[in-house]
Amino acid sequence: MYKTILVVDDEESICQVLEGILSDEGYDVLTATSGEECIEIVDNELPDLVLLDIWLPGIDGIEVLTQIKAKYAQIPVIMISGHGTIESAVKSTKLGAFDFIEKPLSLSKVVLTVDHALNLARLEEENKLLKDKTVHDYELTGSSSLITELKEMIQIISPTNAWILIMGENGTGKELVARSIHRLSKRVANPFVEVNCAAIPEELIESELFGHEKGSFTGATAKKRGKFDLASEGTLFLDEVADMSLKAQAKILRILQEKKFERVGGTKFIDTDVRVIAATNKDLEKEMEEGRFRQDLYYRLHVIPLVVPPLRERKEDIADLVGLFIKEFSQKEGIPTKQIDDTALEVFMQHNWPGNVRELKNVIERLVITVPLDIITADDIPPLEKGVTVQNQTDWSLQERTFRRAKEAFEKSFIAQKLKENEWNVSKTAKEIGLERSNLHRKIKAYGLDGQKELLD
Repeated sequence: MYKTILVVDDEESICQVLEGILSDEGYDVLTATSGEECIEIVDNELPDLVLLDIWLPGIDGIEVLTQIKAKYAQIPVIMISGHGTIESAVKSTKLGAFDFIEKPLSLSKVVLTVDHALNLARLEEENKLLKDKTVHDYELTGSSSLITELKEMIQIISPTNAWILIMGENGTGKELVARSIHRLSKRVANPFVEVNCAAIPEELIESELFGHEKGSFTGATAKKRGKFDLASEGTLFLDEVADMSLKAQAKILRILQEKKFERVGGTKFIDTDVRVIAATNKDLEKEMEEGRFRQDLYYRLHVIPLVVPPLRERKEDIADLVGLFIKEFSQKEGIPTKQIDDTALEVFMQHNWPGNVRELKNVIERLVITVPLDIITADDIPPLEKGVTVQNQTDWSLQERTFRRAKEAFEKSFIAQKLKENEWNVSKTAKEIGLERSNLHRKIKAYGLDGQKELLD
C-alpha cells in the first residue's frame, strides 16, 4: 500500500512541484492551499504525513499543526516556510513537528526528510505493537520430534506469502508460531499486528479490523485506522478467528479475495497488501457443520495448516522449557538463577498440562518468586491438578505426602470452586468465604487460578 502525503502551501506552483517529485518517489500525494482545507483533508483521508507551510491564508500553519497533533498525534508533520526564524522553528518542534525546512526548498532534502519521518513513524508503530518483545519470544523451545517438524515447516513456509491457519489448544504457543513466521518472512521490516478476535466485542470487531470514519457510529469522534491498515505490507495475525461473527467473517473473506476494504461508514475502497495468519483452538470442521464458521473462509485460510502439539504430547521438551523460564523470571526479578532438582522435574513430567506451555510458564514464575531457597524441589510445587470439585479434591488430597501439600491442594480447589459458583466475582467470593479481598487476590495469584478460568469453567 502506498503512503499518502498531504502537501499544504498557498502557492500552487510549490504544491505542483512537490506533488511531482513525491509521486515519482512512489507516494500518493494530496494538496491543499489553506489551513481549513488541510484540516478537512486530514479528517477525511488520514494521510501518513503532512508537509505544512507556516504562512497560510486563514488559520496559519502553527494553528493547523496544533489541531493535527491534538487529534492525530501519530501523523508526522514537516513544517516549511519562506520566512523561517529560529523562534518559529523552535515553536514548531515544541508543538510536535518532525522537522522544519526553509524555502527555497531543496527537493532532495524534502525527499530525504519525508523518507526519514515515515521510517521513524513505522518503527515507532511497530515497537508499540510488538511491546518490546525480546528475540527468544519468537523462538520455539524444544527438540522433540513434533517441535522439530514444526520448526522445519516454519522455515519452509515463512518466506512465502501464503495464508496460514494455525491450530492448537489454548496455551500451546500459536502466537509464538505466528511471530516466528513473520520474523523469518520477507515482511519482517513491516508491522506484525495481532487481533484477539475473542477479546473484542462483536459490535466493535469491524471497527477494529477495518477502521471507521468520523461520525459513523456513536462515539466515533475521529477517523480511526483499522488493523488491516496498520498491518500494511506486513502480517496480520487473527487469533481465535473462529470467535468472529459470521458478518465479520464475510468481510474478512471479501478482503482476502479482493485485497481491498472499506472503513465502517466509508464509501472509498482502500487497497491492502497484508499477509494473514489465523489461529484457533476450535475444531473448525465442527464449527462449520454447526453453522458458526463459513466454509468458504475456512478454505481460504486453510492454504497451509499448522498444528501446534499440546505439551502432554512432547513432554521431552519440559526440561528445556523449565530451564528457559527459570532463567527468564530470575533475571526479571533481579535474583540469582534458581536451580530445579530431579524430584520437581518428575512432578512436571507426570502432569498432563491442560493449560499447556502457558500453564507451565505461570507455575515457574510463581515458584521463582515464592521459593526462598536457590533450589526448587517437588515439595515447593503447588497442586497442579485441573479444577475439580471440593468433594473429589478432599479424597485425593489425603494421598499427598505432607500436611502442607494436602492443605494447599484443598485450599486451591476450594477457592476455585467458590470462584466458579460466584461467576469469578472476587469481592463476592471473598465475602462469602470470610477472607479479605486483597488476601483472596494473593491466593488466586499464588495458585495460578487467574490464568485458569477457562479450564475451570
